[in-house]
Amino acid sequence: MIGWLLVPAGMLLALTAIWAGLALWYRLPGGNATRGVVIAIWVLFAVAALVLLWRGSTWYVFAVYAVIFTMLLAWWHSLRPSNDRVWADDVARSLIVERDGDHVTLHNVRDFVWRTRDDYDVRWQTRRYDLARLCSVDAILSYWTGPAIAHTLVSFGFAGNHGDAPDYLTFSLEIRKERGERYSPLGGFFRKYELDLVAAAERDIVRVRSNVRGEDVYLYRVMLPPDEIRSLFVAYLDEADALRRAPRWYNTATANCTTIVFQMMRRIVSGLPLDYRLLLSGYLPEYIHAAGGLAPGVDLETLRRAGHINGRARLADADPAFSQRIRDGVPGIASTSPAPIEAG
Repeated sequence: MIGWLLVPAGMLLALTAIWAGLALWYRLPGGNATRGVVIAIWVLFAVAALVLLWRGSTWYVFAVYAVIFTMLLAWWHSLRPSNDRVWADDVARSLIVERDGDHVTLHNVRDFVWRTRDDYDVRWQTRRYDLARLCSVDAILSYWTGPAIAHTLVSFGFAGNHGDAPDYLTFSLEIRKERGERYSPLGGFFRKYELDLVAAAERDIVRVRSNVRGEDVYLYRVMLPPDEIRSLFVAYLDEADALRRAPRWYNTATANCTTIVFQMMRRIVSGLPLDYRLLLSGYLPEYIHAAGGLAPGVDLETLRRAGHINGRARLADADPAFSQRIRDGVPGIASTSPAPIEAG
């Protein structure tokens, strides 16, 4: 092989070998011992191919490697996401949507009562909403591993009757864990998890993060016109229908809690730019603030300080007014119930 081709050829072989090793580790059936043996054989084969390459063997080294790697790719592409596995309790049911004009019925809305991560009451509800009463949207960021990485939730407010406090419904795009599984960011690149859309009460899905897991949770009122709030809510319903029809893989970079929301928003609001903060989701509030989507005239540090809800969430705890109490003092949120938006 021509000398100047050895370096890129060797790098290509090494990178594909590393990818294949990780794919085998995360997706090959069997226990750790079985996967370890298979990966060890794969590593020895890849190292041998690299050595032969540098010793001057050329076309047949690549031919053999290409055949085996193609077989591995064929296996990889044969993997299919499923809605039929033994799921963890908190993602055991899929959201089912029924629509009748402005009236929406949602089956399998989660409303668990959490005491610890592993001690909880399982509760699934059917809830009905009138889109004509949809009045607000909030972004909720839950930080669980440093400032750059956060889980993004989106919460919609519906105006109450006769001046009652708004009712909130939160959507969360996340992995659909099988029973006993734990989240691995690296595994999320290798088809380890299906994608799930959870609809839940805030006393469940927010409180479990702030009060039970001890994550740092921030809430921001997002300033969208009424028709865009409605369109975003409907986009979530469409996503729920799509996932029930055709399950999808979660991907840490391209199909996660933030990027899919961005894709939905980009269909609603033209001109939204791509940005590194969509991948490093902990910085998403900076992105929304720069786009003019948070409370006007308030600097980001003030928004962040006022939006940190952990203290208020611990005080509210099981209070039925949990959603109202965690919003106390958040810029852009009126102290009285907002008026419903007009259907657009």
